[in-house]
Amino acid sequence: MSYTKRQLILGALAEIGLSSYSFDLSADQIEQALGRLDALIASWGARGIRLGYPLPDSPEKSDAYQETGLPDWAWDAVITNLAIRLAPAYGKVVPPETKSSAREAFNSLLARFARPEEIKLDALPAGAGHKGAEAPFLERSADSIDAGPDGGIDFN
Repeated sequence: MSYTKRQLILGALAEIGLSSYSFDLSADQIEQALGRLDALIASWGARGIRLGYPLPDSPEKSDAYQETGLPDWAWDAVITNLAIRLAPAYGKVVPPETKSSAREAFNSLLARFARPEEIKLDALPAGAGHKGAEAPFLERSADSIDAGPDGGIDFN
C-alpha cells in the first residue's frame, strides 16, 4: 500500500509545523497543495526521475485520495521537498533540518536514477596489447555473420 496524495500533503504540512490535529485544511488549500505536489513530481519527471506517480491530464482531474504508487524509498524526498514548496504559502520558515533532509533525500533519488550517457562505438578500442598499432581502434571485420529467422545457417 502506498501513500495517497492527501497523506503526502499532510506529511509535508506537518514537516513545517502545521499538524492536522491543530490545523484544519479547507478544500481550496488541499487543491492548492495538490497542484504543488503534481508540479513537483512533474518537474522531477523532466529531470528523468520517474517514480510511478499518477500525474493528471489537467489540474481539475487530480484526486487527493488517489494512491500515488510511490516506492517507499521516495516518500521522504517527496514529503520534505513538498514542505519546502508549501511553506511560503503558509507564512512558515522551513527549519534547517527539513532543508538538509530534503537535499539528502533528493540526492538519493538522483543517485538511484543516475545512468552514464550511452554512446555508440563504431569500433572497439585496441587496448594495451596493441602498442605499435597505427590506429587506436580495431575496425569491425567485413565478414561478420548476420543471421535472423530467415538466415542461411544450417546446423546439420
